Amino acid sequence: MYKKKPFFITFEGVEGCGKSYQSKKLFRFLKKKKISSILTREPGGTKSAEMIRNLILKDYFNKSSKDKFDKYTDTLLYLAARNEHMKNKILPSLKKKMVVICDRFIDSTLAYQVYGKKINQNFVNNIHKLILNGLKPNLTFVLKVSSKSSKKRLLKRKTKNRYDNFSKSFYSTVQKSFIKIAKGKKNYFVLDSSKDDNLLEKKIFDITSKYLNIK
Repeated sequence: MYKKKPFFITFEGVEGCGKSYQSKKLFRFLKKKKISSILTREPGGTKSAEMIRNLILKDYFNKSSKDKFDKYTDTLLYLAARNEHMKNKILPSLKKKMVVICDRFIDSTLAYQVYGKKINQNFVNNIHKLILNGLKPNLTFVLKVSSKSSKKRLLKRKTKNRYDNFSKSFYSTVQKSFIKIAKGKKNYFVLDSSKDDNLLEKKIFDITSKYLNIK
């Protein structure tokens, strides 16, 4: 029997792994079950954080590296967006005992910025200590994908994304980092999302139902 409680679910993975698609599917599933939930994303999720997101994404498409943000400026913008998101959406929703589904969260910062771009981890951890107030996801899905499937999906996208500006080896490093972060953690589930079938969403629904005690 489902008992209303605050619950925080995150989806992580490289571009083209299908996390946005799967998070939407899970959100619809919970809505059908009449469970009070919201779907949000990072960077973004609130008006102010979406403004910061646009700034970050615009920067990725600057042709000249001279015009690009320094990697620490870039990281600080992600963290600024997270602070806005936490204060104005995530925490208020959890206080209302809602289920919050978030497309990317702190593990993306670790995988992309810390492991991928070699940002000092203590720098990120110290800011997280201040802005997260000890909040950690109750459940995290890490979707791993073959580079072939990822590329195929990205070619179908109508709008450009950051993937265009990163190398294949960078994505390989980031994916390995996500798997490393998940290792040994009971509330992390690493699932293969390379196939385009509905077995993955069924797995996600089953795991979530078990955690939330949904019949």
